[in-house]
Amino acid sequence: MTDGALISFENVTKKFNGTAVLDGLSFDVVKGEILAIAGPSGTGKSVTLKHLVRLLTPTSGRIVFDGVDVASCDSKTLAKVRDRIGYLFQGGALLAWMTVADNVALPLRECTNLSDDEIDARVAKALEDVELSEAAGRYPAEISGGMQKRAGLARAIVRESDVILYDEPTSGLDPVTSVTINNLIRRLNKKLGITSVVVTHDLLGALAIADRILLLKDGRVVECSTPKDFVDSPNRDVREFLAATKGQAI
Repeated sequence: MTDGALISFENVTKKFNGTAVLDGLSFDVVKGEILAIAGPSGTGKSVTLKHLVRLLTPTSGRIVFDGVDVASCDSKTLAKVRDRIGYLFQGGALLAWMTVADNVALPLRECTNLSDDEIDARVAKALEDVELSEAAGRYPAEISGGMQKRAGLARAIVRESDVILYDEPTSGLDPVTSVTINNLIRRLNKKLGITSVVVTHDLLGALAIADRILLLKDGRVVECSTPKDFVDSPNRDVREFLAATKGQAI
C-alpha cells in the first residue's frame, strides 16, 4: 500500500459466469488526488467503482477504504463507509418528479436526522458550489444535460463526502460542456479537499484534470502515471490507446 493511500485494491478479481472482468487488479488512490481510470469499453472501469461501495463484491482479493476491508465488513461498518463516499452516476439519476433542490436534498432526508433548515442550507451551498443555484426550483426535464450532471454532482457532495466517484461524468455532453464539467471536478476537489476517482472515456479531460491516469485493459492495470508520463509512455497498450483517441487534441 502506498503511503497516504486512502483506497487500495489488492489483487482483486471479479468473475461473471466464469469470465474475469477484473483480473488481479491492484492500485492505490492517494488522499486528496484525482485519479482518472481510462480504457476501452468493457475493460472493467465501472465495475471497479461499484466494488468500492460494495454494489459488487470481488471473487477474490480485498478493497480497503481507510483501513476497512469493504468486501468483508459488516453492514453497520459498510454504512459508515458509504456515508463518506459520493457517487455521480453516468446518467445523473435524477428523479423526474422532484425539483433540482429536492433531488439534491434526497440523501439528507433519507439518511440523516438534520432539520429542514439544516438541509436547506446544505442544499443551497451544494448548488452554489456547482454553480446551479438558479435552477433549484426547476425539474430535470427543464434543464440541459450539463445542468443535470451538475445537479447530480451537487447531490454527491451535499453529504460532505470524503471521496467522490464519477462514472463517465462527461458522457453525452458536447465538448464545451465537457470542459465545464471537468473544470468543476478539479475546482471542487481543491476547494472541498476531497479525493476523486473518475472513470472516463474523455482522455483529453483526464489529461487536463487528473493527478494520475490509470489505464485498464482486460481488467488489469497496464499503466498508472502522471498525465505527462502517460503521454510519453513507451508502453505499447498506452501507445495504442493514445492512437485510438487521436481525434482528441493532446
